[in-house]
Amino acid sequence: MKLCSTQELDMMKTFECGQCFRWNCGDDGVYRGVVGGYYAEASAKDGEVYITSDAPEDIWQQYFDLGTDYAEISRAFAGEYLAKCVEYGRGIRILRQDSWEALCSFIISQCNNISRIKGIVERLCENFGDPISVGDKVHYTFPSAERLAVLEPEELACIRSGYRAEYIICAARAVVNGDIDLEALKKCDYKQAIKALRSIRGVGEKVANCVVLFGLWHMEAFPIDVWMKRALRENFPPDFDPETLGEYAGLAQQYIFYYARSMGREK
Repeated sequence: MKLCSTQELDMMKTFECGQCFRWNCGDDGVYRGVVGGYYAEASAKDGEVYITSDAPEDIWQQYFDLGTDYAEISRAFAGEYLAKCVEYGRGIRILRQDSWEALCSFIISQCNNISRIKGIVERLCENFGDPISVGDKVHYTFPSAERLAVLEPEELACIRSGYRAEYIICAARAVVNGDIDLEALKKCDYKQAIKALRSIRGVGEKVANCVVLFGLWHMEAFPIDVWMKRALRENFPPDFDPETLGEYAGLAQQYIFYYARSMGREK
């Protein structure tokens, strides 16, 4: 199905900017991934993005947040540096991901690079997810919190996540036993959501903000990692407060992060 224009959604920028870890680009330029239990292929042709999947069409409207006009929102971001970031990152969309998958994935992301994160996540899915056969290949769903909550940390040795295994199990059990209600956190104030997530062992400020932005869909969240710290230190006043960016601060964060990381890797 035709999804949107490539101006609205740049697949490379969106899938490879560190907000998701299950989309991979093949030699044919097609991105393949599993979303919400469905296998999908995303491709671009003649300025349009196409999705091939058995998933209901409305899933993709929500997943890619296509009901939000990012071009209009980004015009309100003031300042020369931020304008440069917006222009460089145009086409990035904030993916509305499954809340449990986001929580687990960003726990895995701690002190890790994107390539290694993707490897750990893929091994987690291969070992504990459900298979999806596509032709002669098998893909896997993301394992549920219920599936992981019954395991012991040592049973995750096969995914090679190190000390994070204990945190993954703790998070799964917190979700399953009701200590953390991810659906309820979508509806509360984003600062309350961050506070609740930080009660999970191994979830700090940065991981909590990533989960709140990408898994709970609070666009005010503003994750700060080493790239963001450097960008903010070098290009914003010392007393800069992300809240001044308003209810879409998370979108500004993605533009800044993508630009800062891309420029840093080119040096």
